[in-house]
Amino acid sequence: MNNLEVRCYSGHTYAERPESFRWQDVEYLVEEIEEAWQEPGQRCFNVRTGDKKRFRLCYNETNKQWFLTELVRS
Repeated sequence: MNNLEVRCYSGHTYAERPESFRWQDVEYLVEEIEEAWQEPGQRCFNVRTGDKKRFRLCYNETNKQWFLTELVRS
């Protein structure tokens, strides 16, 4: 079960950039997109939230599903 909900800006295509997401019953606002790239069949974003946490959000276009990884501070 995917407990991740992403609100994103969609202009010409879906998921052009994430604006906020809800994960583990916490709402996160995307303060900055640090990096964005495309891979075959998916779009990925390294984002920083208002509380300075960093995450990787990837949208799989085939499955129409978002995936999230929390990035460890270095």
